[in-house]
Amino acid sequence: MQTQSTQFDFTGQKIYVGIDTHLKSWNVTVMMDPYYQKTFSQNANAKTLFNHLQENYPGGSYFSAYEAGFAGFMPHYRLMGLGIESIVVNPADIPTTGKEKVQKNDSRDSKKIARSLKNGELTPIYVPSLQTLADRSLVRLRKTIARDLAKTKTQIKSFLYCNGIDIPEELSKDNWTRKFIKWLTEMEIGPFRETLDGHLAKYHYFYAQKLDINRKVKALSVTARYRENMELLQSIPGVGYITAITFLTEIENIKRFKSLDRLCSFIGLVPSTNSSGGNERIGEITPRGHRILRDIMIEASWKAIGKDPALGATYSKLGHRMKPNKAIIRITKKILSRMRFVLNNQTRYELGYK
Repeated sequence: MQTQSTQFDFTGQKIYVGIDTHLKSWNVTVMMDPYYQKTFSQNANAKTLFNHLQENYPGGSYFSAYEAGFAGFMPHYRLMGLGIESIVVNPADIPTTGKEKVQKNDSRDSKKIARSLKNGELTPIYVPSLQTLADRSLVRLRKTIARDLAKTKTQIKSFLYCNGIDIPEELSKDNWTRKFIKWLTEMEIGPFRETLDGHLAKYHYFYAQKLDINRKVKALSVTARYRENMELLQSIPGVGYITAITFLTEIENIKRFKSLDRLCSFIGLVPSTNSSGGNERIGEITPRGHRILRDIMIEASWKAIGKDPALGATYSKLGHRMKPNKAIIRITKKILSRMRFVLNNQTRYELGYK
């Protein structure tokens, strides 16, 4: 007896998959031309999704998209490895209806992503290599440890102040020297000793961690992947090795920015604008951008105006007609222009260039 096969062949058809990612589950919407749509929930696993697509849409060409967020880029790599053309998108760039804004849920999110992917409305964000992701994680860990150490120092100072413990005059201007730590360790403070010892244990732990991570980041900066570009960037006044290695690991490839404006926009150094009826109002710097790079570049700019006479003069001139925080943004853009130039042209910066 012959049985009729119900297996469909989707060869040549495009299957669009919108994924709303969560820690333990994914909400998935599958769309095809002209009107097909299916939404379901599955465990957070790329292989599970691939098996579902293979079983239900064999032979199809699979395209997926999900929002950048806590999941990082690992789902993207795994989906690509299985033959699914994946993109990662900025949540703010996904077209959203008024109803979707006020009635937000996982199913609507995955449908919205699938619909926009199918309509060709999504612009993918740049996905770095796995090696760069690993390097970036190491550099970011240094920042986290430095922040933890600074927080612990503040807690110790607060503990001393709240309990009426005065720092000796000879140590008040040389905090966190060996003499200061020795004083903290040996002074008699009665029942508060145990608490202070706990704070000091945290301090010594984070201090050791900082020394270790600094060695690792320094070693990373002189590897073949970064050595030449590190030297180029550090030829620019104000750009130290931490600024340089952070920039390189966060950007990866400077050539993906076709203009300085695009680089500044990515970092978040462009003002918000409101244009209507022939009038244009320029607002504050948009909150959208790369906060890590924005912070470290502004910090480098403050250093640069003290090292580069031309930048110092420019900052002083700008200071006559705008607030310091706006003037330093102009300086930051100039430094970014120099960084982009030396990397694109593989030439050191010479003091006196604009």
